[in-house]
Amino acid sequence: MSNRSLHLKKISWLSSRILSDNIHGRIRRPITTPATCSAPSFDGDMNTAPSTKLAGQCFSRRFASVKRASRAAASSSSSSSSSPHADLLSYVRASLDKLEGPSHHWLNRDTGNKQLFKEKGTYVLLAGDLLNGTSDHSRFFDKLKLLQQRSHGVCFMGIHFSDQARIADDRTALAELIVKEYLTFPVLLSEKEFPKSSGEEVRFIVLKDFKNPVIYQEKDLDIASISKALDSLTQDTEKSKSVKLFTNTWSKQADAIKEPHFSSFLQDLLLYFPGCISADEVGDRLFLSDSNHHRIIIFDNSGKILDSIGCFPGFEDGEFESAKMLRPAATLYDKEEDCLYIVDSENHAIRRANIKTRVVETVYPKVIKKSGGIWSWMMEKMGLGKDDDATVDADAKSEESDAHSLMFPWHILKRDNDSLLVINKSFSKLWIVNLASGEIEEVVEGFPGIMEVCGELMTEKLSVLKHLPSNWLQQQTKAISSCKEQPNASLLSSFTEFGDEIVMTDIAGQRVLKLNTESGARSSIQFSNIGILGLPYWLSIPLERVFNLANGVQEAHVSHTHELRLLPGKISIRLNIEIPKGTELVEPIQESCVWRQARGAINDVSSAGSAAEQPSEKVGVSQQWYDELDSLAKEIANPELAEEEEEQEEDINPSEIESEDDGRIHIDCIINTSPGTSELIVYAALYLRLAKNEETESASQEELARRVAEILKPTRNMTTMNEDLFVEVLLKSKRQVRDIVFVKPMHVRIKLDSKDHPKADNSRDVILTDSSAQVDVSL
Repeated sequence: MSNRSLHLKKISWLSSRILSDNIHGRIRRPITTPATCSAPSFDGDMNTAPSTKLAGQCFSRRFASVKRASRAAASSSSSSSSSPHADLLSYVRASLDKLEGPSHHWLNRDTGNKQLFKEKGTYVLLAGDLLNGTSDHSRFFDKLKLLQQRSHGVCFMGIHFSDQARIADDRTALAELIVKEYLTFPVLLSEKEFPKSSGEEVRFIVLKDFKNPVIYQEKDLDIASISKALDSLTQDTEKSKSVKLFTNTWSKQADAIKEPHFSSFLQDLLLYFPGCISADEVGDRLFLSDSNHHRIIIFDNSGKILDSIGCFPGFEDGEFESAKMLRPAATLYDKEEDCLYIVDSENHAIRRANIKTRVVETVYPKVIKKSGGIWSWMMEKMGLGKDDDATVDADAKSEESDAHSLMFPWHILKRDNDSLLVINKSFSKLWIVNLASGEIEEVVEGFPGIMEVCGELMTEKLSVLKHLPSNWLQQQTKAISSCKEQPNASLLSSFTEFGDEIVMTDIAGQRVLKLNTESGARSSIQFSNIGILGLPYWLSIPLERVFNLANGVQEAHVSHTHELRLLPGKISIRLNIEIPKGTELVEPIQESCVWRQARGAINDVSSAGSAAEQPSEKVGVSQQWYDELDSLAKEIANPELAEEEEEQEEDINPSEIESEDDGRIHIDCIINTSPGTSELIVYAALYLRLAKNEETESASQEELARRVAEILKPTRNMTTMNEDLFVEVLLKSKRQVRDIVFVKPMHVRIKLDSKDHPKADNSRDVILTDSSAQVDVSL
């Protein structure tokens, strides 16, 4: 008790020293719903900080060991300026407004985010050798991400120490690490030499306004201690009235859903970290977790995409088109229930997708909805819902008191009909989830304990790996965090048996491979029917983002702008799109990949196909009813003729966009406009690959990779991933660049200025006009 009291006094004294008025946001208690399943409970004693060290102590590789400074010395500016940690903080502070310098380079940083340019605020730094092969990266990154999810308004960053000899390799390795661990905070790559010291390789540093840092060792880090220190630093902050932290399952603030800032390149690939895969052999279906695109892709053995689950990063139940997940990992198909169990990793939850009804629901944690209605839904979407209306845990338990909650789960197995076995990526913790109650029955820690519970199931599945080529296993094991005790265990959810074939994800190559166990033939799955995936979420602006556009959420890059002056009325506009030189469409673009929006005087917008289906003249409801009766009578009188007409209609796919022999694509828009100004906005996703011709056949892999980077690079790059870094990542994947499928986004804005309707000869009636226009777009 004496030691505990001493630690409390230290924390109390330190908190009073570094508390100030300039804080970004108040820290709230961990939220108890799936929307904040991203903030599970913290293990350990919430009142102790056994690993806390004062500012003067040795805290990282490349930092000198010094004795603990006294209270008077700590407050002295001369003493502070001479300590090793002060040199580091001065170095970081000087680099905040420069993306690159003589001895530093920022990675994973949004250049449009001004938060890092402020010296005032609360910071958490992860400093040391972040690429050290002897350390378990997943564990301390999970700890930092957990704090980041809970502590809104606190700036998080990583600092990796390198040297001139290995700076280029470290830069590429850090880019791969950011994608693999799904890091959403910036990382500072430093060449600057600091005094070396023995001890731990990584330290957590908590500080306010770049003063009085509190240092934590990673070895025996207590997350609760850092959380308590952050609470102390931010307890005086006035809660913002305009932006509210969401506390319910169905909505999350757009700025609370963070993603790695590599969206300008890697996000535009067809697959972005395909982490896990499972199969339904009877139904000829495979379920691929396109993890960093936050969706599940359902396809058959030929590669034809049948359906997809998930539309946007977040946490929301509902139909496949509206359900939201945050980095889905392993999946498990239950043939008896015809449902798919999904590990929602970054949401710390287990979801269940009913394949028949196409509805996603949450298995863990169990939640209920206190109120409903369209008005409540709208208020929640805009962040204005009441706490009383929030979704809460069915057992009304606080996660603070539940030390067994899921934390970044990754693998899933089914032991019997009553329970699921859920394991984290590093195989350090196992949760047994009861399907009926949606509660965790037992938690097993340590790899030996996990093997006692599910060793037989794991061994049976991993035995298939003996058929796979060794280079496949090595590349996949390196791409995903490995289990130290049994490296192949990390591949538990990365492959599946499918008849005579073994299907395996290739995370490094962003593709799916398959091996025929009888013939030994190896191939890569070529996906088709890609249009069913629809418009990618990062091109559209859902309701959550509309509310936050004034706070800095960026819209997609504008490919082309055009102005038209036409008479009001019906206007047919055709976009003639020229795709980038040296590329080809993977397949004809479908209407599901096009989104049209109208603003201003435009009162109706549609595609040419939908407009053609509409009647040329307005008829009443009664007349429509009689027309339907006539059609029904025709079918009864001559059913064979009706079947022939249906077959002819099926042969024509109205959802496909027209294209010409010269490679240009045509997108038609029909609008009805009134006098005044208006704007037509058209988004489209074009799935392309490099054309196979003499030029690409003779080009090197590096030249082809640079061509892809050239095509995907937006005019205004808002991230710190440049072309060179993207090329290095592509080349390390060791796949044919010509086979890479990527999406080229198109964003066209057409401004219209329509004068008054022309008058008839009697000067009273107006003349209705039909106009047309062609707009050429070059990507």
